[in-house]
Amino acid sequence: MPCSFHFYQNPPQITRGKMQYLYDDYVGGKYLDFFAGVSVMNCGHSNDTIIKDSIEQMKTLQHTTTIYLTQPIVDLAEKLSKVLPGDLNKSFFCLSGSEANEGAMLLAKLYTGNNEFIYLDAGLHGRTHLTMSVTGIDMWRASPNPELGTHRATGFYPNVAQNDFDLELAMNKSISSIEEILIKQNNKIAALIIEPIQGNGGILTPHKEYFIKLKSLLIKHNVLLIVDEVQTGFARTGKMFAIENFGITPDIMTIAKALGNGQPISAFCTTNEIAASFTRPSASTLGGNPVSSTTAISVLNYIENHSLCEHASKMGDYLTQGLQYLQNRHNIIRDIRGIGLMQGAELVEGISPAIEKTDKILESMKDNGILIGKNGLSRNVLAFQPPLVICKENIDECINKLDVVLKLV
Repeated sequence: MPCSFHFYQNPPQITRGKMQYLYDDYVGGKYLDFFAGVSVMNCGHSNDTIIKDSIEQMKTLQHTTTIYLTQPIVDLAEKLSKVLPGDLNKSFFCLSGSEANEGAMLLAKLYTGNNEFIYLDAGLHGRTHLTMSVTGIDMWRASPNPELGTHRATGFYPNVAQNDFDLELAMNKSISSIEEILIKQNNKIAALIIEPIQGNGGILTPHKEYFIKLKSLLIKHNVLLIVDEVQTGFARTGKMFAIENFGITPDIMTIAKALGNGQPISAFCTTNEIAASFTRPSASTLGGNPVSSTTAISVLNYIENHSLCEHASKMGDYLTQGLQYLQNRHNIIRDIRGIGLMQGAELVEGISPAIEKTDKILESMKDNGILIGKNGLSRNVLAFQPPLVICKENIDECINKLDVVLKLV
């Protein structure tokens, strides 16, 4: 399909991966991966421990479907209930982040009896019709006719390209915008859906008090809060889930990507009370199958046994220092933001996004053996979201090579 594309003019054909490294089809083609398949491979590529558990399960029972009882899906649900924040306790397993967000919004409709949703500028929630309709990045809204009853609110991050760095002012503008919609659509809104850090929007990270104010406002209007942890979850920000950095618990939370470390699995999770409203029959043919569930259990065990939350926090601080060092040396870097090992560097020329130079930097870094992500509303933000198993030497290599590339560009 013509909608498919690659980051690079000369894209490598990836043939093998091992922990923080990827390899292409040429002899000696080795890359330090600083994107992790967009925050998927948190425990590293082809992690021996996780692969072993997956293969053992595959030998025993590969697939039934959710209409049959299997031990792995029960064990995973129980294990998740212990690591989910607050009183989130119930999980419905499916395959992708899009499917999880669809399910979360359906659940919000069933519980509240309302049918409309609020979403934010710069947010991204999936590729289905409804999840694209609540996506605030125009390039990812493939359908020209979004679902009715979806309302776009002002985002929580300032316009850095215009020298605006006031997070508190941006927070207040966003909260006011949401409140206006709540008042105008009185008793029609089921939920607000939001990412704790807007990954595709450019690693946009809100003011530390944003979610406290937001949750208070939504409670006042009897509106649920859906937090999309598809890209931010599972130790990436130094906490098991990014929302734990902001002092609140959502009503519904969606998870995917890193839960399976490359094996497709997702879920929407909620409280006992909200879950009790979902009584009509529902199933997912492949969601929570024995292999995916066993893999996810192994992922959670690996994160705990190797203290990846603490490691991501330490490596994140070290990465931030490196990026700030580059920012002081290169005027093209206007803003550094993020938490833990989810960092973004926005590139500008004057007040304009440095779009072409961003692509040149990505290409040059790839040619120098480093794979970095790209996102942002203008696609001018370097995204650093590596496997959480990286070490200081890996970060030093990335920063040193990026320093050289920035000089050349």
